[in-house]
Amino acid sequence: MDLDHAVQAARTAYATARPQSAGWADRARRVLPGGNTRSVLQFDPFPFRVERAQGRLLFDIDGYEYLDLLGNYTAGLLGHSPEPVFAAVRAALGRGWSLGSVHSDEVRLAELIVDRFPSIDQVRFTNSGTEANLMALAVATHHTGRSKIVVFENGYHGGVITFGSGPNPVNVPHDWLILPYNDGAAFEAAMDKHGDQVAAVLVEPMQGSGGCIPGDPDFLAVLRSASTQHGSVLIFDEVMTSRLSVGGAQKQLGITPDMTTLGKYLAGGLSFGAFGGRDDLMAAFDPRRGGTLGHAGTFNNNVASMAGGVAALTEVLTADVLNATNHRGNDLRNRLNAVFANHQMPMCVTGVGSLMNIHGIVGPVDSANDLAGADDRLKELLFFHLLAAGIYTARRGFIALSIEITDEDVDRVIAEVESFCMP
Repeated sequence: MDLDHAVQAARTAYATARPQSAGWADRARRVLPGGNTRSVLQFDPFPFRVERAQGRLLFDIDGYEYLDLLGNYTAGLLGHSPEPVFAAVRAALGRGWSLGSVHSDEVRLAELIVDRFPSIDQVRFTNSGTEANLMALAVATHHTGRSKIVVFENGYHGGVITFGSGPNPVNVPHDWLILPYNDGAAFEAAMDKHGDQVAAVLVEPMQGSGGCIPGDPDFLAVLRSASTQHGSVLIFDEVMTSRLSVGGAQKQLGITPDMTTLGKYLAGGLSFGAFGGRDDLMAAFDPRRGGTLGHAGTFNNNVASMAGGVAALTEVLTADVLNATNHRGNDLRNRLNAVFANHQMPMCVTGVGSLMNIHGIVGPVDSANDLAGADDRLKELLFFHLLAAGIYTARRGFIALSIEITDEDVDRVIAEVESFCMP
């Protein structure tokens, strides 16, 4: 097969079938650079434009219906418009929505999060995971009086803290020390050399945007022990992985970081971020305990996100619901890998639980280096094949299941991937 020709044909067929989305894309480009205000949503020739969403489905302006396997890049864990969250937000808005004051739901949500995550004694809210990571780094540099921040190749901690194939001009100007992921020996060597200058070690227990590459438990344990040895603050970015259990990846691993950052789904699908950790670290924001740090944000405690979060954690996201969704994700990933292997298709799927990523390479994939030589054209062809069948994933191969996805949906996806792999 001529893959270049096949990709172009798939793009043309997609565009021809969606004239309304094409028109809106042209209109958007005139006033929005690139035609969007969220870069990850862009793909060639243009993204379809959603008209409405319900449950596990999306409906676009050209009349197509899609099974949503993307879940808004993990923020849509609860599906679209879950009723308990909708009711709580509606009631909160009925009492006023721009208060300029403290209110009760922020306390309720903070209590729920502190109870949920082993590393969090106290928590503060933001509007995104990006903000949460920025504030956690501020705590670490303030607490230690140091400047270096250890991060990892292929890591992503928000729009201004991202480490892909090279330097990113939009990154905030911390003194970054970028190390290979899943390489405990390289980390220990770097800490032996620079440890007395390292304020924080910022790591995803599974690299999410980097391709759903799980952190090796032994590697993460080395981060914990060496951070403690050198007096550095270990920060787990659990913006994505917190959904893997009621206590997040840290609970599953039995590794307690000094601080944790959160975001995405925890407000039921509304804008949300949070950072928290040990009591002595978070005391930096408490004037009554001598804290000198400020933390502003007009919408940090906005009534919609706070009420939505309380409803999500008390009425929807029980341990049984999360376990079922992650079990379903493991089943989908294992079955996809079996299909690719049975058809000798040079593709694989990595991830944990309800989070996974398809790659255009046989695997295994333990770090970004293992993706060298991957054929992105295969991923793009599968992406358009699934769209034509009414199944939506990320163009880059990312999948994040919502709690609305069923076993029958998984069977449907497997059947379509089988169809794609047939000669």
